[in-house]
Amino acid sequence: MNKQVLLISCALSALVLSAGGAYAATATAAATDTAPATAVDANGGSGIGELVVTAEKREQNLQDVPVAITAFTSAKRDLIGLNTIQDFTNFTPGLQYSQASDKLSLRGIGRLTNVHAADGGVAIYSDGVYTSSTTEAGKSPLFVDRVEVLRGPQGTLYGRNAIAGAVNIISVRPTKDPYAEIRAEYSNYNRYLIQGAVSGPLSDNVQFRLAASEEKQTRGYLHNTYIDPVTGKRGSDEGQIINQYYVEGQLQFQLNDKFDGWAKLGVFYWNNKGGGPGTGSTYVSTPYPTFETGVAALTQNPGYAYSGNATNVITGCSPVNPTLTNVRDFCSNTARRDKLNDTVVFASQFNYHGDGFDVRYIAGGTHYHYSLEGPNTDPSGVSQYTLPCSPAPVYPGAPNCLYGSGPLTIYPTQNFTYQEVEHWFSNELNIVSTSNSPLQYVVGAYEYAEGYQQPVTAGDPGQPQLANPTSAVGAPSIPNPSRNFYDDRPVLNIRSYAGFGQVDWKATDTLKFTGGLRYSYDHKFGSESVRVICFAVTACEGGTVPEILGNYTPAIDLTQVPSVVSNGRNALGQPAPPPGVVGPTVYNSQTGFATRFYDAHWSALTGTAGVEWTPNADTLLYAKYSRGYKAGGFDIGIGTTLGPSPETNPEHVNSYEIGFKKDFGRTLQTNVSLFYYDYTDAQVPIDIVSTAGGLTSANAVFFNVPKAVSEGVELEAVWQPVDNLQILFDYSYLDAHITQADGLIDPSDPAALDPRATPDATVCTAATCAADIYTVGLPNGGFQRGQNLKGDHLPNSPKNKFALNVNYTIHLEAGTLTPTVSYVWRDAQYGSIFDRADSRAPSWDQVDARLTFKSANGKYTLIGYVKNIFNTIGYDNGAIGYRKAGTSDPSGFPYYSTTGVNFVQGNSTTYEINPPRLYGIELQYKFF
Repeated sequence: MNKQVLLISCALSALVLSAGGAYAATATAAATDTAPATAVDANGGSGIGELVVTAEKREQNLQDVPVAITAFTSAKRDLIGLNTIQDFTNFTPGLQYSQASDKLSLRGIGRLTNVHAADGGVAIYSDGVYTSSTTEAGKSPLFVDRVEVLRGPQGTLYGRNAIAGAVNIISVRPTKDPYAEIRAEYSNYNRYLIQGAVSGPLSDNVQFRLAASEEKQTRGYLHNTYIDPVTGKRGSDEGQIINQYYVEGQLQFQLNDKFDGWAKLGVFYWNNKGGGPGTGSTYVSTPYPTFETGVAALTQNPGYAYSGNATNVITGCSPVNPTLTNVRDFCSNTARRDKLNDTVVFASQFNYHGDGFDVRYIAGGTHYHYSLEGPNTDPSGVSQYTLPCSPAPVYPGAPNCLYGSGPLTIYPTQNFTYQEVEHWFSNELNIVSTSNSPLQYVVGAYEYAEGYQQPVTAGDPGQPQLANPTSAVGAPSIPNPSRNFYDDRPVLNIRSYAGFGQVDWKATDTLKFTGGLRYSYDHKFGSESVRVICFAVTACEGGTVPEILGNYTPAIDLTQVPSVVSNGRNALGQPAPPPGVVGPTVYNSQTGFATRFYDAHWSALTGTAGVEWTPNADTLLYAKYSRGYKAGGFDIGIGTTLGPSPETNPEHVNSYEIGFKKDFGRTLQTNVSLFYYDYTDAQVPIDIVSTAGGLTSANAVFFNVPKAVSEGVELEAVWQPVDNLQILFDYSYLDAHITQADGLIDPSDPAALDPRATPDATVCTAATCAADIYTVGLPNGGFQRGQNLKGDHLPNSPKNKFALNVNYTIHLEAGTLTPTVSYVWRDAQYGSIFDRADSRAPSWDQVDARLTFKSANGKYTLIGYVKNIFNTIGYDNGAIGYRKAGTSDPSGFPYYSTTGVNFVQGNSTTYEINPPRLYGIELQYKFF
């Protein structure tokens, strides 16, 4: 760490010293994006180029906008090699992204769950239309003109869920002159990308654009070592095995000088195997757990096959997790696949140009069906094993060997299916001043409507007992032909409305004041149906040994057990639904599902106030206050079982920021921002795991962290010391931590035994603390202990990030040749609000290189590249840890006995890692 700080300090010093030698600023500001378009792209090697952005809903020079912005032009993306959203995070201070869950965060604030009833903290707008997915930001530069990342709460102009910031995605638009281009790329892992676009006039006042892409990759980054014991066939690899298409059409028209418009219609299709959002490269860094119960306490853990007590084991894997030797190896007999179909994206904008103002109407939306399938347990390749049985009856009637039941055969090939059937549409009306008056304004109204279904199932199709479960409460049994042990079906509708206005008053030639307000109203309502079935684990049977195991052991339906599925009633049986829930839970005796209904609304007044000082055309100093808001929501679906506390409160943040933007002529540009956030009620999902035994299962709830702070400094600079040489530099320091949160129980360490744990001072007894049967006998074990999290990090907020790019343009008679090298380094980060070893992803770095040749006539471009040259392991986010706890018989007998004990085998850590070394070549050819 000290070495990294020293390197960063030296780089900062060099930039500051170089500023002193830069020549005086010219009368016209030279503006660019914060990691700017290179001299080659903008000015042929003569200086830093300009960039116009629409961050404040009007076209402005980026250096004149009092907002911390990082913008990626298509030209810069091609030059540096910013192909994915993860690449954007390397050159954007404070930005983090998880491909495995398609979640963004900025400066420690963002989304920590894929529950769609809880909103993201970074508002994403594609051509002015709000979207809940980052997919469009990851489209190639052939489709996207630029991506603008606005850091900090955008509480006035982008109010919907912009508590952390906003991402603007602006498409390449139709051209008035004929244009046609084709691009082809091939890289290792047998990946190819073919793209093409045509554009031009249909008439004097109408232009069109058609573009399409096809991307395929047949070899994965992750190697599956599974060998089918019957056929000898090897299991499927994973990690970016993709088959994706995208087609887009646009129309643009100008009826007259007063009225013009534009519309876009796009169609996506995916059929991926271990690739794309939702299937990022992850690995589990621990041995296979060998106790008999799984984490969710619903089914048998396949790792028990390797315990030494199981017999008749059928597996295609070694008992040793291959990931322990190579993080890009795994062993699984269940393939992971994600699909996207029925997907249509529409965006439009219509403008009326009045005298001194524009009226702008923006409308659009999306419909899609996404599905993800894969293994429900840690990969282990076990398809069958047999549990031993008791040699003598434990109590009369208990299934055991003597009663003829025989040992129990487990078929642990568990799988899950996750789906999103989404549609949303928004309307926005803006009135924007266009005069040269000292008083400028933007006013608007906004409407958003969303509806979705998000069914999630987990099952074991090979386990016959699951087909006919027995009710835990003595009710008639209801068949379960799907053999799912978990089935959750949420349906929700979201409505959001807002009105906003912002005024800029230029009091003098150098001083400007800004004020803005936004009123937001959010309404969410819907239902959730769930069924939960438990099979052959101690949680089904009371959590104590001996277990009831045998061939005739039934699956137990827990759906009517209040400790598993909340019935919305108090201890007297009277209706007592929790906040956000309408009425008690309704049980369907025909389907076996329990259903409850949700309805809640929230509102907020947010805004901004700021002052700007521009002593000359090349300098901007600003200070601003912003109030951010994210609506409340529900924790429904994806691992929940109608828990007792589904509603989560809204988040708020008070942001204080000082920024400095300075151009030193056309050779050096520096942008600095310092910020402090007072952040309240962060929505954090936490698993509630019963560790006392009994009829129960794990559940998930949202916890509102009462208070947190996010503070830091960000520096972005571009330096061109001589013609043709540019150096891009980004550094951010982020301290995002909790200042108040008491009594929280860590699901990965309920007894707070980790050396980093900070248990409350409460002395636990059976009357004051819940039991933890898995740590009985350990020092301070035996009970769940709440913790004080003051000082612990907010998830996915590395303290330091650093990126450097150097590019040099060589002018040849045939064209230009530009080699470029990038270096990125990212600090350690946590994936949980509990700072512990198993949620910490280490620091890492990466080196990339590209060589770009552009022909003198501008017809073709040839790019060769290598990413992650040294094949280092990087981490997209903090790690996720789980405790592996269960029951086992330590005596080593080949059958179950009354001496079985509960114990903790250790913690499992899942990391989301970067791709390995990638290299390839790309050809871009423009016909005209």
